[in-house]
Amino acid sequence: MALKITDQCINCDVCEPECPNGAISMGPEIYVIDPGRCTECVGHFDAPQCVEVCPVDCIPLDPDHVEPREELMSRFVRLEREKAAAAGG
Repeated sequence: MALKITDQCINCDVCEPECPNGAISMGPEIYVIDPGRCTECVGHFDAPQCVEVCPVDCIPLDPDHVEPREELMSRFVRLEREKAAAAGG
C-alpha cells in the first residue's frame, strides 16, 4: 500500500526531505505522495520515515493503492536502478 497525506496536513515541511524516493511534493494546498514512487520506505528503513516525523499524524495507508510488500520492494529496486542510471552508474 502506498501512503497518503490527509487534509489535516499543516504544511510543516518535515516529511518531504525524509522521503528517500522523492515521492512527497507540495500539492495545490498540502503535501501529496506520488503512489508510483512511494514504497513505504521498504528497502530503505523499517518504517515509513514521513509517518515517523509527522507531528500531526496525517499520513495513513492509502486504501486506493493496496500493494503487497513484494510489489513495494520491486518498486524500490526499480527506483534505485533509475537513480543509478541518472547518476551515470
